[in-house]
This record gives sequence, C-alpha cells and structure tokens, in this order.
Amino acid sequence: MFGIVRPCRHRLGEKLTAQWTAHLCGLCLALRGDHGQLARIVTNYDGLLISVLTEAQADPGGSTGRRTAGPCPLRGMRTASVAHGEGARLAAAVSLVLASAKVRDHVADGDGLLARRPVALAARRVAAGWDRAGARTGSDVGFDTAVLVDAVDRQTGIESLAGPGTPILTVTEPTETATAAAFAHTAVLAGRPRNAAPLAEAGRLFGRLAHLLDAVEDREADAASGAWNPITATGTSLDEARRLADDAVHGIRLALREAEFTDGGLAHRLLVHELPNSVRRAFGTPSCAHGSHPYAPPGAPGAPGGPTPPEPPRRDRRGLLAGCAVWLGLACTCQLCCGTYEDPWTRERKEGCLHNCDCDCDCCDCCECCNCCNCGGEDGCCSGCDCGCDC
Repeated sequence: MFGIVRPCRHRLGEKLTAQWTAHLCGLCLALRGDHGQLARIVTNYDGLLISVLTEAQADPGGSTGRRTAGPCPLRGMRTASVAHGEGARLAAAVSLVLASAKVRDHVADGDGLLARRPVALAARRVAAGWDRAGARTGSDVGFDTAVLVDAVDRQTGIESLAGPGTPILTVTEPTETATAAAFAHTAVLAGRPRNAAPLAEAGRLFGRLAHLLDAVEDREADAASGAWNPITATGTSLDEARRLADDAVHGIRLALREAEFTDGGLAHRLLVHELPNSVRRAFGTPSCAHGSHPYAPPGAPGAPGGPTPPEPPRRDRRGLLAGCAVWLGLACTCQLCCGTYEDPWTRERKEGCLHNCDCDCDCCDCCECCNCCNCGGEDGCCSGCDCGCDC
C-alpha cells in the first residue's frame, strides 16, 4: 500500500468509512478481475480516489455503481457492497501504471533485493506487464495511459538534469500532468464534461502534493542510502516545500468548489479535510487522540524515573523462501492491502489501511454531515464550526 490519503475511521464516521471501504475493495477486485491475483498488490490509498471521484459525479443508476462481492477473508468471509464499474477499472489502470513506475524507480536506485541483477530483471518484467495491463484496461474505459507512461519517462530525464537551484516544481511537473489526466477522465466517465477542467486542476495540484510529501518523508532515508531526492537535489528548503504543499491543499479546495457532484461527501472529506492531515503527518509528528498516549504519566513504564518497559518477546525471523511463500498468501487474500497481518519475514505485527490512524486532535467532526463540496457557505453545514473547518 502506498499513498498520502490515509484516513482514520473515527474521523470518517460509519457512513463514510463504509463508502471508503467499498471503493478500496472495488479497486482490489477490479485488479483481480482484469489482471489476476498478483495485480492486487498494487491496490493503494490514492488510486481509489479515482473511483471515489467517478461515483461522486455519476447519476444514480448509471454504469458506475455498486455490486455485492463474494466472501473475503478480510471481511470474516462475509459479502459486501463494493464499488463497481468504469471508475474502479480506471483506478485499476492508473494504479498499475504508477506501480510499474515505482518498481522501475526502485530498480534504478538498487533498493534492497533489487540491487541483485536477477531480481531486478524479474522486477522489470513484472513492471512491463503492469504497463501493458494498465494500457488494456485504460483503453476499455477510454483512457490513454500513454500520458502516464510519458510522464514516467520524462521524470527520469528531468531528475538527471536537476541540481541546486532547479525549481522543484520542474521536477514535480510530470507527476502533476499524470494525475491531472486521471482526475479529468473521471468527469468523462461520469458524463460531466464541464467538470474536466476543475478536476484536472485538482489532480495537477494533488500530483504536486503527493510528490512533495513523498520527498519530505523519504528525505532522511534517501540521504542515508544515497538515493536521489528532489528536495535535497534542488536545494529546496523544508519551509519552501511546506509553503508549496499548503498552497496545493488550498488550490485543491478551490478547484473542487468549481465541480458539480451528485454526492461529493466522501470526495470532499478525503481531498479537503484529509489532505491537511497528510501535510502535517509528513512535516511533523501528529499522534492519534483515541487509543494512544504520547506522554506516559510519572512512574509508568517508559516515563522518566519509571521502570524500563519489558522487551517484546523475540520472534524468529523466517527465511527468504518461507517469507516469500507467506507473502504470496497474504497478497492473494488482499491482507497486504487492508488487513492486520504479520510481516512475512520479521513476523512484526502490522496494520492495514483501515487501522492506519494519523489523527492529531479529537475535535468535533464538523463535516460529518457533508453531502456536497459546497458546504462552506453561509448556510452550509460547516458554517460556524470552531475546529478549523474553512471549506
């Protein structure tokens, strides 16, 4: 799983959580249905935004809707209503192509096992297969993924020429172009061509934000490994990166006000209210207010003067082959995407997307009632809110 929009269930509320899960499962199942079990590992948080935006604009009863999915281990072998149709398939196509780009980027950087030539060759073949698969699905829904592939190819050349003094927006441009095209095509699928321009602008700024936040979060790790990082390479300060990120968040909010939605509640929550949390998470250290206690009381384990916390029980690591077998099983049941699972090799307990909480306050959920993206007017549900909602 990768992406910058990682909402917490208590912020979404029951209704929006159910909708968000339906789109996540819909993306996962669209990948499996068109491209097989292995493709499900590219299910990602940001990819489902394409499905969310398509449904938000669609007329009820259109080609973009819901279907009942069969039992899944992650749902306790229960059925569920999941997003279905062209929006989910477009999200799958975009996810495949961008995941392919991510794999090739890791191969170029020689990350981990990909530094080994046989593994790198296998990864390149998988990436090439994902490119072709994404192109097929994109063609089926009228979207030419060549714009995404071209952006990926241009990215490599731009990075090779970038250096101190290069504007960082020069480096983020290919990502902006790719996400603008994907966001705009949701308007085509939903039959709302007038939404294409504002959604292209929202997508362009979302691509900029995703690139910036990824660079900020990876800055220290890239410095330690010697990998290329746009912020370091261009000499951009963190203050400037933060300014650009905040401007992008504001621009996305304004762009969405220009689009017409049938039911934009979830899209509004994710792109207007969750993106500021993504920025704070990348530049700071927010903590979740429910179920976490960042400060231990005096005398408690881990607090100054308190006893040393007991070490967690040691768990033996799995070998390479055994870990690969476990990983394959997790991928085939989608647990790597959104479940609770043990790391295939280290056996560490890990949580999937529905448990990834980045809350930094427990203020009122003022926009729980949002059903449109124009909720901030004088008569809107966010008017008079005192917890920072200025949408």
